[in-house]
Amino acid sequence: MRAVIQRVEKASVEIENSLHAFIGPGMLVLLGIEEADGREDMEWLAGKIARLRIFDDQNGVMNLSIDQMNGEILVVSQFTLHASTKKGNRPSYVRAARPEHAIPLYEAFLKQIQKETGKAPEAGVFGAMMKVSLINDGPVTIIIDTKAKE
Repeated sequence: MRAVIQRVEKASVEIENSLHAFIGPGMLVLLGIEEADGREDMEWLAGKIARLRIFDDQNGVMNLSIDQMNGEILVVSQFTLHASTKKGNRPSYVRAARPEHAIPLYEAFLKQIQKETGKAPEAGVFGAMMKVSLINDGPVTIIIDTKAKE
C-alpha cells in the first residue's frame, strides 16, 4: 500500500458536480493498493497514519497526532499511485490491485482508521471519477509505502 498524506486546512471530494465528502483541519490520505498488499499492510499503514505526528503543538513544532489535535481524515482511493513510468511516456498500472482485491482492503482500511482514531473517516467512492480539492497546510506532504517499512 502506498499513501500520500497531506496536512490540510480543509479538503473535499466532489462526484458528478455534487459535494460527497468534506473535512476541516486534518489529513487528506490518497491511498493506492497493489496486488501484493494484504491485511498486514493495511493494519500497519492505518496505525502509522493514526500516530503520525505532523500537527503543530503550542510551540509550533510538529509533535501532535490527528487525535491530539482533534482533526479529521479524508481517504481517497487512487490507483495511479502505483504507476510505473520506466518505459515510454504512458504510465502502466499493472501493479495496481484489481477491484476484487482492492475494494475489500480499502473498506478494511477505513474501518481500521476508525478503530485507530476512534473517529470514522470521510471517504471518496472507490473507482469513481472524483474532483479532490484541498488547502495544504504548511505545505506538509508525507509519502508512506508499506513495502519500504525499514
